[in-house]
Amino acid sequence: MTKNAPITEPINCLHFINGQFTESLNKKTFENIDPATEEVLGTVAEGGKEEVDLAVAAARRALNGPWKKMTLTERSKILRRIGDLILERQDELAYLESYDTGKPLSLAKKIDVPRAAYNFHFFADYITSVSNEAQQQDDQAIHYSYRRPVGVVGIIKPWNLPLLLLTWKLAPCLGMGNTAVIKPAEWTPMTATVLMEICKEAGVPDGVVNLVHGFGPNSAGGAISEHPDVDAISFIGEPGTGSAIMKASADSLKKLSFELGGKNPNIIFADADLDEVIETTIRSSFINQGEVCLCGSRIYVERPAYEKFLEKFTAETKKLKVGLPLEADTNVGALVGKEHYDRVNSYIDIARADGADILTGGGRPEHLDKGYFLEPTIVTGLDRNSRCVREEIFGPVVTVLPFDTEEEVIAQANDTHYGLSATIWTNDLRRAHRVSHQVESGIVWVNTWFLRDLRTPFGGMKHSGIGRTGGMHSLDFYSELSNITIKL
Repeated sequence: MTKNAPITEPINCLHFINGQFTESLNKKTFENIDPATEEVLGTVAEGGKEEVDLAVAAARRALNGPWKKMTLTERSKILRRIGDLILERQDELAYLESYDTGKPLSLAKKIDVPRAAYNFHFFADYITSVSNEAQQQDDQAIHYSYRRPVGVVGIIKPWNLPLLLLTWKLAPCLGMGNTAVIKPAEWTPMTATVLMEICKEAGVPDGVVNLVHGFGPNSAGGAISEHPDVDAISFIGEPGTGSAIMKASADSLKKLSFELGGKNPNIIFADADLDEVIETTIRSSFINQGEVCLCGSRIYVERPAYEKFLEKFTAETKKLKVGLPLEADTNVGALVGKEHYDRVNSYIDIARADGADILTGGGRPEHLDKGYFLEPTIVTGLDRNSRCVREEIFGPVVTVLPFDTEEEVIAQANDTHYGLSATIWTNDLRRAHRVSHQVESGIVWVNTWFLRDLRTPFGGMKHSGIGRTGGMHSLDFYSELSNITIKL
């Protein structure tokens, strides 16, 4: 394709190993499908153990090459250049992201691509501002810490925010002097492939970043997880895959960072500003077709505000346009693929079987007879034990339940295996602190949602993840800390 234009010809995605794009050794490929049209976007090289072995070997060699000799300042300049090049190609990347995922082009332009560039710009600055510890032990010794790279890092990324989340992991990985073997989600391969071009143009030495396309546990993903020369795994995805990676990596005792799923409570007290609540809750429910692990898909409303909330929330939801991703006024695009589309629809069937009321949505828009489109759906009348209330749906489907007391809603919010994020709406300052401290979530937003400072810890508890990223937490994962003692 030409830069800054829609796709006009098939895009074929190759592996990127030791600075070169290459086919699979056995020439195997699979098709990349546009979820909005169900048409073929191009082919993708299907890698496995052989390609992963080549990529890991290249990454291992690169650890001791020019990359190792670069100063922190030199690596910082490369990270900044990667961010700059992402912005130079932002229209192209936004089109590719929209085609791959089905998300509105406007969303990719507003959030995904700018944030991808900012991830590199942020860590380019951050790595140069961090100091290490030093202690003097009376007149006996001086102790100081020294950071070195972890080594070869496997980065296995998801399909919902492909470029944004890959750069969120790759930037600190490179900043700390590591090398990487990346496996993109098989449904969304295109922007990761272009990012390899950008890294090479920015001056990343050959072998430092490598990309192997393919599938999961029994393919490229499993080969990375099991490989004895991969020192750490950074994974974003669902808990079942995280468990499989943990098992596969156990023999080699890899360092692990997992950002997993969420079934996040959105708790609305009656004293909150309802107009502000509705405006944000529309976003936190249906942005990116609800395919965001941070979406507040379990909505709890204090009973005095319940009916008024439903009335306003339903009316605003009905205004959202479900449409083709490239149309400027589209609010909700297509779900990422048929398998996921069928899964999300199965939960709507479960809700109906459980006696739910579907206030709006629940089906395919009448004007779209092709593609994996689903109307934003509001479900009420379910018991707290319904699967739709308890399990992650990961689509434009939310459940709304009333509550009467603070204690009741805290108990319901915590009654889950997940613990990624929570949102609390109240104008009572003491209540805001009190409830925030009791909700079991790695991230708690009060009177807002998705407001991020990249210096702060990000991650979940329970089945929602292992470890934290952001700022120093990211650098801790991507480095090994040694203490050096000098006797006086």
